[in-house]
Amino acid sequence: MWSKGRSEAELQASLPVPIEIRPIRRARRLRLRFDEASGSLRLTCPWRTSRRAALAWALDQRDWIDAQLARAVPPEPFAPGALIPLDGRDARIVWSETMPRTPLLVGDELRCGGPQAGLARRVEAFLKGRALETMSREVAEYAAAAGVSARSVSVGDAATRWGSCSSQGRIRLSWRRILAPPEVRRYVVAHEVAHLKHLHHGPEFKSLEARLFGPALAQTKAELRRIGPRLRRIGRR
Repeated sequence: MWSKGRSEAELQASLPVPIEIRPIRRARRLRLRFDEASGSLRLTCPWRTSRRAALAWALDQRDWIDAQLARAVPPEPFAPGALIPLDGRDARIVWSETMPRTPLLVGDELRCGGPQAGLARRVEAFLKGRALETMSREVAEYAAAAGVSARSVSVGDAATRWGSCSSQGRIRLSWRRILAPPEVRRYVVAHEVAHLKHLHHGPEFKSLEARLFGPALAQTKAELRRIGPRLRRIGRR
């Protein structure tokens, strides 16, 4: 039974973590999930559901919420000695205040100097730059094979999407793809490039996606689903 007689603010304050509520026109019921990467709840509901009713319903799922929180894996911040994947291979963050501030990948070490307080910011900036350079090159490669061109390529950190392609030909990719093995990263790139030609997921799109990426498409998608939650935790505090 939904909680009654409580204000919207009281209901939200009673939840242990932040919640995002998304009314969906085609939704027939309320659905709740826990996003480990952001440590927040995501609730989809029918279009005309009031926010208070949605919050009350979510609060009545408190046992389920607590179970998810108990199982949640903590974030993996960028810190001295941390082991992070880079292009699918482990690299250890090595910090010394006397080393150059700009991170440098040497073998299996990501070396970075300067004040420790800014270490995480510098490491993330390095990874974003590496991601943009690498994936811009891959977008150009796949676009040439598809006979199209991207108007622009940028990187971001969307909570629920690994990439997007606008109708204007602008591709945006998660910088976290640089953490994944190359074949997983390239699958996401090929997927978005295919959208330059087909802004849907119909047979023509799927055929082009398969042609661009090549064999092992299903296995690579499965690998992305497997490693995705950890990729979203890396670098968070």
